[in-house]
Amino acid sequence: MSNKKNIASARISAQGSDLLKALNDSLPFDKVLYAQDIEGSKAHAFMLAQQNIITQEDFEAIDRGLSQVLEEIESGLFTLDGGDEDIHMANERRLTEIIGDAGKRLHTARSRNDQVALDFRLFVQHNTKKISKLILENIQTLILRAKESTDIMLPGMTHLQHAQPINFGYHLLAYASMLQRDYKRFISSFERNNLSPIGCAALAGTPHPISREITAQKLGFDEPTLNCLDTVSDRDFALEILFNISTMMMHISRLSEELILWSASEFRWITLSDRHATGSSIMPQKKNPDIPELLRGKTGRVNGNLVSLLTVMKGLPLAYNKDMQEDKEGVFDSVKTATLSLEVLNEMIADMKINEDKMEDACMIGHLSATDLADYLVKDANLPFRDAYHITGNAVNLAEIKGVDISELSLEDLQSVDKRIGEGVVELLDNRASMNARVSEGGTATVRTIEQIEKLEHWIDNL
Repeated sequence: MSNKKNIASARISAQGSDLLKALNDSLPFDKVLYAQDIEGSKAHAFMLAQQNIITQEDFEAIDRGLSQVLEEIESGLFTLDGGDEDIHMANERRLTEIIGDAGKRLHTARSRNDQVALDFRLFVQHNTKKISKLILENIQTLILRAKESTDIMLPGMTHLQHAQPINFGYHLLAYASMLQRDYKRFISSFERNNLSPIGCAALAGTPHPISREITAQKLGFDEPTLNCLDTVSDRDFALEILFNISTMMMHISRLSEELILWSASEFRWITLSDRHATGSSIMPQKKNPDIPELLRGKTGRVNGNLVSLLTVMKGLPLAYNKDMQEDKEGVFDSVKTATLSLEVLNEMIADMKINEDKMEDACMIGHLSATDLADYLVKDANLPFRDAYHITGNAVNLAEIKGVDISELSLEDLQSVDKRIGEGVVELLDNRASMNARVSEGGTATVRTIEQIEKLEHWIDNL
């Protein structure tokens, strides 16, 4: 048991049990917030001096001392593994050791309730911006690969069955669109949550003549929060980053699943770089897509962190409760997971080889242009779509009997199914013609894919 006196426990006379300390102390994980805690304390001390709550001399000593604490932590001179209850007490204790009684004035007009809300919010806001930047880099990489691939055909699928011909650039832009929504979601969260909690004290504000506007401005917030009772118990900002990460990782998992499939022997549509694959411990011929598998798996991890904090918060009365100490570890873990996942995904997409021939060969399986025959019969023969649908089904059956793709049927073959099929249809059933016929906005025609690339690039240029 530590012999250090708990500087935040004036009422408690008996020394806590080792089990209480093991359950209660958060320093082993909240030490991650050391820089945010010092930043917040510097701003708070500045405001106290501006409002003549502490002297300028005390502020200068506090500010200088906090800078020294930061240097000591980052150099390893002050190690955050001692008997302090949390990062706030550790920093305050070391500050007081360095500058004396002036350090004891730092906690004037604040509580650990608003202090931790501030530190944690600063951490979330910083990492919201960091993750947003990484998302944007992934979008840009997907756009670059899409530009190379607007003429490369592959089967578009539903139910994992070949459906219609699309181009690979178009497919990659689907994931760029998902990540664009993720980016906007993170930025929206940053803007919504860029409010300062410091100055709320325990739950009801403080009688000291503080200025929350000064600390908000000093820390880069738009303004102070509205209601202190809500503020010290609010973890919506933490839930938002967890939700945003979970949604983003779900998108990454979907892409990872396709990369795994596409690199399999049955597909061979892509080849992952040796930098992003592993071998087998027993089978020397193996090249395993471990990175996308890990990305897919880590989605469950971040989802668990979201559900965990939702469950913690669901029944808490106002205001702060110690249950809320469970808010941080899941966020720290999800942020670390999201950051690493985005970094490795960006590398993997940039380095993967696109096997154009394999993709285009696959377009000859599944009668991808069948819908074009139905559309032709509707437009040129003026048939109701359902009649055209059944005629097309008969043409597909004929192709199956002959062991060819529908695009390989001759005009004579097609007219044996229905005499109303005219000469121009053979060209329409070519897979590339089928792909490029889809010129409706958002469609897969190469011209529309290029248009989508340009729109994404315009959006990025105007951020």
